[in-house]
Formats: sequence, structure tokens, C-alpha cells
Amino acid sequence: MIVDIFITHTHACDFFLSFIYTQSHSNCVFVCLWNKRKMLLRLTSPFSLSLPSISKPNFLSSFSRGHSLQLPSSSTFQTTSLRIINSPSTPLSCLISSSSTVDETTSISQMQDNLLLYSKAYWVTESVIAWNVDVQNGFSYLLSSKNASLTISNSQIQGEDLKIKLQEDKAGLPANVVEKFPHIRGYRAFNVPPGSDVKSLLKSQLAVAIYDSDEKCRNCTGLQLPGVLDDLFSYNGPLGALFSEEAVSLYLWAPTAQSVRAYIYKHPSGDDPIEIVPLEEEHGVWRTKGRKSWEGCYYVYEVCVYHPSTSRVEKCYANDPYARGLSSDGRRTFLLNLDSDELKPDGWDNLANEKPILHSFSDISIYELHIRDFSANDLSVQPEFRGGYLAFTLPDSAGVLHLKKLSSAGITHVHLLPTFQFAGVDDQKENWRNVDKSVLESFPPDSDQQQALITAIQNFDGYNWGYNPVLWGVPKGSYASNPNGPNRAIEFRKMVQALNHNGLRIVLDTVYNHLQGSGPSGEHSVLDKVVPGYYLRRNTDGFIEHSTCMNNTASEHFMVERLILDDLVHWAVNYKIDGFRFDLMGHIMKRTMVNAKNALHRLTKEKDGVDGSSIYIYGEGWDFGEVANNGRGINASQFNLSGTQIGSFNDRIRDSVLGGSPFGNPLQQGFVTGLLLQPNGHDHGTEDNIKSMLAASMDHIQIGMAGNLQDFVLTNSKGEEVKGSEVLTYGGTPVAFASFPIETVNYVSAHDNETLFDIVSLKTPMDIGVAERCRINHLATSVIALSQGIPFFHSGDEILRSKSLDRDSYNSGDWFNRLDFTYNSNNWGVGLPPQEKNEKSWPIMKPRLADPSFRPQKTDILAAMENFLNLLRIRYSSPLFRLRTANAIQQRVRFHNTGPSLAYGVIVMSIEDGHDGFPGLSQLDPIYSFIVVVFNASPQEVSFVSPSLQSRNLHLHPIQEISSDDLVKSSKYEASSGCFVIPRRTTAVFVEPRKSKI
Repeated sequence: MIVDIFITHTHACDFFLSFIYTQSHSNCVFVCLWNKRKMLLRLTSPFSLSLPSISKPNFLSSFSRGHSLQLPSSSTFQTTSLRIINSPSTPLSCLISSSSTVDETTSISQMQDNLLLYSKAYWVTESVIAWNVDVQNGFSYLLSSKNASLTISNSQIQGEDLKIKLQEDKAGLPANVVEKFPHIRGYRAFNVPPGSDVKSLLKSQLAVAIYDSDEKCRNCTGLQLPGVLDDLFSYNGPLGALFSEEAVSLYLWAPTAQSVRAYIYKHPSGDDPIEIVPLEEEHGVWRTKGRKSWEGCYYVYEVCVYHPSTSRVEKCYANDPYARGLSSDGRRTFLLNLDSDELKPDGWDNLANEKPILHSFSDISIYELHIRDFSANDLSVQPEFRGGYLAFTLPDSAGVLHLKKLSSAGITHVHLLPTFQFAGVDDQKENWRNVDKSVLESFPPDSDQQQALITAIQNFDGYNWGYNPVLWGVPKGSYASNPNGPNRAIEFRKMVQALNHNGLRIVLDTVYNHLQGSGPSGEHSVLDKVVPGYYLRRNTDGFIEHSTCMNNTASEHFMVERLILDDLVHWAVNYKIDGFRFDLMGHIMKRTMVNAKNALHRLTKEKDGVDGSSIYIYGEGWDFGEVANNGRGINASQFNLSGTQIGSFNDRIRDSVLGGSPFGNPLQQGFVTGLLLQPNGHDHGTEDNIKSMLAASMDHIQIGMAGNLQDFVLTNSKGEEVKGSEVLTYGGTPVAFASFPIETVNYVSAHDNETLFDIVSLKTPMDIGVAERCRINHLATSVIALSQGIPFFHSGDEILRSKSLDRDSYNSGDWFNRLDFTYNSNNWGVGLPPQEKNEKSWPIMKPRLADPSFRPQKTDILAAMENFLNLLRIRYSSPLFRLRTANAIQQRVRFHNTGPSLAYGVIVMSIEDGHDGFPGLSQLDPIYSFIVVVFNASPQEVSFVSPSLQSRNLHLHPIQEISSDDLVKSSKYEASSGCFVIPRRTTAVFVEPRKSKI
């Protein structure tokens, strides 16, 4: 018996398990879902297995090599253990056995045909197959079957068309193979005989087998083909639909396909095809030349291909991987010529010359925004535009006026959450379900009724963040006024143009690390239908990896990387995009990211209509899953990207400022939320431990404020001079990972996890007032706004945005994600957030949501907005806040409250400029020669004396001198003593006007 356990998870990393159980020729599939942190396993007729509820951590910890999970003795499997037989990656391959010690060499007669469900061997080059097996005295063969008829019975393999003897190469795998596939290092190498018709073989069901001398099959498995496909079919020619004056040509890369046909339709749905056109293959690329009248029509590919997930030759019906348009249901590719003048807004071709000026990437500030959030609740937007692209084109809506304020203060880039075609939201608005807003408003602020009504329709409404990609190169249809035809493209371009004209460049959120669909028939499957087993990364058993939530892609494969690069260039050229943010960038190879940057930077206004050198790219450099520690090649993780000038999110500064991590106890406090200085009742350990934690957090923040540079030298809390790379996190990894300041994206909140105001409301003591929480919100934001590197802000940070404490609102609807640019409400207390992701914290959420004193008033929101704009104005008042090199930061930035006698909760940073006519530092700022920033996270006023800052002509920044915040205006500096007096929970900026030094 074999049971394959597939563990996958949604965007928010909740786990789902599905088991495929096979016995003889009977198949059963059953699904195990996590519910309320418990797991219940059921297998329906003809078999029955029941597992008691087990907490997730205990269950998952049981899945490690050599450990067993005991099953009930009443199980109809008559088994007593479940054991991993490979390393604990996802999906996990397991055996059920009648004993607690499972023999990994279970005989072939027991396993029967199940071995062919696995693909444990790798065809890595035209002449080499890698397999982790010892032939001993047997013989190895490659078997193929054009119609997928291979079967195993009584240790005999039947159904092959061809049987080719392989020869083991005792020298092992070539170095280039090990470099490309490091996870199979140590596998044995088997040579395919010269003259074999490899290209034809790749269109068949394939297996390798070990036979004993008596011709009995001892072992057998399928093959993974990406290596040999890259070796033989890497291709740089045209793909997708190409338009000329006289024809429309189609090109599809599908080297394993046995045949390909294109079904041409006049309309987006219904009717019969007007043509069914067979494509012809040349070197793995299928092509046809059609009539010019095809333009404006729709098409679908029929790909006849062997699919390893079903062990059958399938007829797969798929969209074009290079689609640029779609039908409203996403089932047909729209033949859209993006070069057509009819698809271009007035002045589109000149937009590159009208974009906001960007002198340096160090001048970037990013504002993260979801398209639907921006206008779904904005009554100043006409109903048909709300939640879509065209809402950005209105000159006087509340949202657009808000963006203009941000732009005028200094925000340079709007980062839009996924805008490509994603699953989870029907493109046809008439199919959406909604909840009556008046009903939701009738419930108490701590009620669970709101979330119950929202979650009941959450998969059928108009809301989703969009991290479940279907096709990367097509704008999402639900944001367009009409998802059919060319409207998506036209309206997307109008959005880009409008934002640019309002002084804002645009970053697109890309999700190249996974895809929503897989298999030969899935509604959202595209790439896995066209070249099965190639685009999606698989484990050593041949099953798809799911560590990124679902269907991990494999950028280490040549044509996957090519598709990513082509897609980026497409968005940059055809939609004039100014930057790209990479979701789970660490699951993409470093080589791919560097090639992406180079491909974009090669674009020119003269040739491509865009200045590629101004396109900034950054992403989540997390290092986990099968790619961790370069498990699939050198991946684009934080440390690996050092020196590339590609940005990575700095989670170190986030966690130190706020406390804990998104995955820890929500009551864990940090620098701004009261650690040591205003305890919230959570057990943080002894006073010495708490002081040590706060001191370490301050070290981490200071390194982060210095661009998180590996070589920045800081005097740490112990009085030691250390480099950023020598300051360690609580997990023992270095805090600093950057070599250039633009490689660090500093942030304290993003779309993931709670909003800044919500996390502050959770971590601070219950008895402080809302005004103090507002000051803490501002204090956290000020750390980011005044740091070296790239500052990143979640939309709504500046107006105290709340999601009613929802820690993962990706599918929580407009109700929990509401933004109010009229500043009347911050959306606090609209009910307990959805049960699925938040229930375990409901006991600490409920009293906070029920307490009316937690809700900010409009005056609080307006004050927060003004304070945020002032921070931006201060950042852009001096180039000293935006230093461009690591050397400049090391020479000019100093921290003064360091060493064992430091004042807890106070960070003092100075930035020095040079003087004309004096040796040493060059002069960068014509206005200020010296800047001091003091962050006081304490709930009391503090005095800080620094002899090194004596005798300077420092004044409170002019912007803060006229602030409506009376506390910051009371900040003082005494030159004779070097003493700074800073009010509670305040960030004060002091400047020395040039030529005024005492």
C-alpha cells in the first residue's frame, strides 16, 4: 500500500492535507482540512480511516524521518503506523504499514503499479539520466510507451514500445548537472546510448527500471524531464500571438506534446469555433500563420500530451501562456494587439517623457495599495468605477486627492497588489454576492456575526488580494468595466497614465513563485497543461512542491525563467510600469532576478518607449522550503542578493520596532510598543532579560536605519564595535544583509499581518488612551521615514487604518479592508475578524474591540495624516536622509545612545554633511550641514546629554516648528551641554543651518 500525503496551504499558510490512496486498481481520494487548529482525517467508502483531532504543531512535528504517527487500531487499514520515507518536504511521501518499522525497500510485488505514480529519476541531459538507486548485479533500462500503457504485475513490466539498455557511468553526474540540480547531488548517472531518438521519446510515457538477472523488475520509476528539455529545446524565438499587417501568427513552446490544435472563436463564450487549426512543430515549438481577421477573436489550444499526474495521454485545453487578453470567464485567450493605436489613451506614446523625475533609487518612497481598497467604498467615485482601474483617473475623488497629498509630500511610487489575472474573484460582477451593509452595521463592534456573514460569501464576492495567479501577462478582468474585449488593457493604461500625471510611479506586485492551478483539467491550470511537469517544481518523488502555498514554479528551468523575463518586459514596455515587487522572491533563483534586472535596465526610450534604467525591483527574500540554503541552486534570498542592488524587505527592523514577529505571540512588545517601559502584562521574562531584549532591538533598529548594511560599524549595547553582519537576530542569523542602501526596504507594516494601528492596539497596555496609540503609530512610521534605504508604507498607516484586528485579510471582503479617505473612520471595531485566521486571538481581541476608547476620532485621523505628511517633507528636505552609497552612510551616520550605559527606549542618530573649502566629506545639502534625530519611545519625557553633540547651532526642524503637534514643538536642545529634551513618544528632528556652526 502507498499513501501520498500532500500538504499545501493558502496564501496565509493554513494547512490543507489531501491523501491519495491506491490499492490494486481502486483509487480513493480524501481531503483533510484544518478547522479550529484541529485536524480530522476521514476516508470515505470503500475504505474508512479515522484519526482523532490532533493539534497542528504536534501532528506536523511527527512528520520527520524515522518517526511514526500511531493510528487507531480500529482502522480498517489494519495498520499501526504512518511513517515518512523521504525527507520532510511537501508533498510528503509516506507508507502505511502493519508494523511500526516500515521497510523503505518494500518489494515490487507489494507496490505494483504504484511505482509508476512516482518520478524519482531525472533525465538531466540528452545523454544522462540521474537516479538514486544501486543497480548491483542487475541491468538498467529506459522504457517508453506512446499511448501510456506501462503497467507492472508480478514483477513484470508490460506495455512498452521501446526498451533501451542504459549504462551506469561510474564517474557520476557532470558538474554542470550538479550545479543546476544540487538536490540530486550524489545520484548515480546512467548514459543513454548515442543515436537514441530522444526528442521522440520525450513525447511518451517514460520509466526507468532495474531488472535482475532473471529479468524480474526489481525497481521502477517515472522520469522528471526539465533537464533534458532545457538541453534540447531551450528557445529564444517568438512566442504567443504576433500581429503583422497581413497575418496573425501563433507560437507555442510544447516539446512533449504529441499534437496541438488551435480552436478559433468569434466570441468570448458560447458558439462553435470558426476554425480548428492544427499547428506544426519545429524543434519543440508549435506554430501556425492565420488570417489577419483573427485579430479580435478568441482562441484555445488543444494539447495532446502525456501527463505524469494521471499517467495518461490527455487532451488538455489551455490558454496561451503568453496571453495578453482573456474572455470574462478566463477560458479563452483574446487576440489583442497591444500596438494598436485604438488601445492607447491620448498621449500614451509620450508618457515616458512625462513621468515624475527620479534622480536615484535612493529617492524612492513606496506606498502599498490594493486596487479595490482604493475606491470600493469611496462615494465620490461613480458606482461603475468603484473598485477598478478607472477610479484612479478621476481628478477630484477623495482617494485621488489623498494620493496627490502623498505625492506632493514625497511618496514616489504606488505599489499595487496583484493586477494580473488571478483566481478567487469572478471577472463578471453580476455573479458576485454581497452582504447588506446595514445588517453588518447593526452588530456590536466585538460581535462574531459580521465575520460569519462575510466568510459565508467570501469566495463569491469581488474581493481577494490576488496572490493566486492564473496568467501573469493579462490585467485582471474584475477591475475593468468590461472584462471581455480590449477594456482591460485600455483602462489599465489610463490608470498608469493618471497616476504618473499625479506625480506617482507604479510598482506591480508580481507572483512568479507559484500558480493557482495544475493538472490536465483544472480550471485555473495553464502551464501544467502545455508542458506537464516542467513549469512546476517537484520533489524527489516527482510530486509538486507547495511550500509557497501552492504549485511552486521552477525558475531554475530555462523556459520558466524566460517566461518571467518576457512577462516583466511586457509590463514595462506595453504598460510602462516603473517597478516590480516579487512575492516570495526567495523561491526564485538569484540568476533569474539578476537577469530580470538586466533585461529591464536595457530598455530605452528610443527603442522601447521606456527608460528601463529607472525601473526598481525588490521583493520578499525569505529563505525557506525546498529552496532554503540554496537547495535548488543559489536563490534570491536576502543574503544572496547582497551586491545586486535588488531590494529585500527588512523584517528585522519591523520586528524590533513592534516586537516579536508575525508568527509569535501578538502581545510580545518591542521598541515602540512598551517593552520594559510600559509592560502590557505579557510574560517577557525577568527584568534583565527584558532589558537585554530591548537593547538588542535598539541595535537592530540602528543597523536598519543605517541601510541594514553588512559593513556598517556600530557601537552595540555592550560597548563593542561591530559590523552589521556581526549583529545577530534572536535566531542567530545576521541582522544586516545589504551592500547598498537600496537593497534594504524598511517597513513596519504591509498588506500581510495586522495593520500598524491594529498591532499597536494589541501590544500596548489596555489602559493607555487612544491618543497615546496614535503617537506610537506615528513613532513607528517615523523610524521608517527617516531611515537610510527605501521606506515602504502600507496604505492607511497614515490615517490609523484598522482591519478590526484581522491578521490576514486576503479574503475578508470590503468590510474588513475598508479604507476611508474622507478621514471619518479608521474602520476600527467592525466586528471580530474572520474566524479562520484569528479565532485563537479572539479572547484578547474582544475586550479591545468592545472598548469605545480604542476608536480614534476624526481629529486623531487628521492629526495622523498631517504628521505623516510632515515626516515625508522632512525626509525630502535634505539629501542626507537619502544617502546613495554604503560609504556615505558609514562616513556620515552616527548613533549616540549606545553602549552598556544607554538610556532605554531612546535612539539618537546624527547625519553629518561636508563644508565647501574644507577637506573631508563632500557637501551634499546646500541648506543643512548637520542633522540630529531623536526617537523617544518612552511614555515619559527624556533628557539625553551627548558631549559629541555639544556646541552646535541645532534647531528643531522648521516643519516641526509649525506642526500642530504641541508635544514635538516643545522638544529642546541646549548647545552648551549637548542636552536634548524630548517629550514622550516623540520623534524630534534638529537641523543645523549651513554656515551657522558656533
